[in-house]
Amino acid sequence: MLSALANKVSESLSSVIESAGDVVATARDTAKNTIIDTVKSAGDVATGSMGVIADVVSGGAAAASKSAKSTTDGVAGVVQGAIDAAKEIGADTGEAAEEAARGAIKGVSEVGGDLGEAGVGAVRGAIAAASDIGTDATDATTKAVVGVIKAADAIGSEAGGVVRKALLSTASLPRDIIEAAISGSEKQS
Repeated sequence: MLSALANKVSESLSSVIESAGDVVATARDTAKNTIIDTVKSAGDVATGSMGVIADVVSGGAAAASKSAKSTTDGVAGVVQGAIDAAKEIGADTGEAAEEAARGAIKGVSEVGGDLGEAGVGAVRGAIAAASDIGTDATDATTKAVVGVIKAADAIGSEAGGVVRKALLSTASLPRDIIEAAISGSEKQS
């Protein structure tokens, strides 16, 4: 079940995504601004930011999945926005990539969406964010892959298999990094 914050984000982003010309930019900006505003109003970046990131991404991913637009693009945008926000508020961007990726899978799962598309979108968003903020793309990719795999495996082995297959069959993702991250996450389990 989505949290109150995730539901709020999902509701507000649903109508915006439907009318958006650029789904990625709309989702990115909405997620980034919501995270920054929420964390700043709470006043404690260190303890609450990862929960806020996961909730905002869950809500945004759910909205993207329910829309007639691309789940992959919507998820990529919210994950990118979440990592951008983490950098701006001084939170760990690697941890944010993993939490955002988990949140994306959770949000899409809650509305019965395509988990493969969500996984691919989360990783694409992490790569784009790394480029935006000038951080290590390999680390961001690895953390996002670990996040989506852990979240999908928590849902069930079928969900984990769907996400793995989608990640490995997407030509635009760095296969060597994806394979290493999947292998690493399986060893941790």
